[in-house]
Amino acid sequence: MDIRSVDLNLLVVFDAMARLRSVNKTAEEIALSQSATSGALARLREVFDDPLFVRTASQMEPTPRALELAPVVHRVVQTIRSEILQQPGFDPARAERSFTILTPDIGEVAFLPGVLRRLRMEAPHVRLLAVSKPRAAAADALEKGEADLAVGFFPDLQKAGYFQQALFNSSYACIACARNASAASRMTLRQYLAAQHIVVRPDGREHLLDRHLDDKGWRRHVTLEISHFMSLVALLPGSDLIATVPQDIATAVGHLIALKHITLPFRMPRLQVQQYWHRRMQNDPANRWLRGLFYEVNRRDAGEQLRL
Repeated sequence: MDIRSVDLNLLVVFDAMARLRSVNKTAEEIALSQSATSGALARLREVFDDPLFVRTASQMEPTPRALELAPVVHRVVQTIRSEILQQPGFDPARAERSFTILTPDIGEVAFLPGVLRRLRMEAPHVRLLAVSKPRAAAADALEKGEADLAVGFFPDLQKAGYFQQALFNSSYACIACARNASAASRMTLRQYLAAQHIVVRPDGREHLLDRHLDDKGWRRHVTLEISHFMSLVALLPGSDLIATVPQDIATAVGHLIALKHITLPFRMPRLQVQQYWHRRMQNDPANRWLRGLFYEVNRRDAGEQLRL
């Protein structure tokens, strides 16, 4: 027998007949007419080359071949109903799985603490893996399923094939050690460009601020370039360095060391912080739950600051 010649709908008819032993009752259960059900039974007899169900005085009795097939067909029908046709779901309270989040170390500081608090209450067995990748690699990781979500500033993902959801708008802040006597609380453009700058470029990525300054033809005196924002906690104290960083980093670093905030003579560019996912994950229940959680925890109104 060639499986391609078997209509799977016939198995539904067989399963009902094996349980109900009646053409009328089978027709009623599967919402077919009696003639259509009789026709399906005729095709089943042809497929299996066996009468399958024989009319007696009280009901349709199964043949030995039908009795042999009945439990197998029932399992097949139930499997199709429960595992193939059933709408997928996700129960965070019972889930035991890991999600990979693409975000730089600023995201680890700003986005993850609140999410972890919610996970302890709602999904205690769910694990998160936060990784940082160059912008060019982020799209590939989401497309291949190596990452579930990207959270932060990823302008390269604003293209076809990727969904995005805004979390908040932010900007930059210029900071220095509170004891840095060479850094005035208000600087002219000349003073700012001539100061000793520490620049953070995670994974060597260019930042919106870099492009903003380059477009204006302004070049800073860069003394040190590093890859991790939170290294500022160790590098700023006792130094004459200044750093221009996203506002969330200034807030996080300011919780750990004493800072001086420097007012600059130009307007900083605005950052649109968003979360991104690949289109093939749009309807995945687990991914939908994950991005819903990140949105609820990290969405901010205009002007609202990071709360640690």
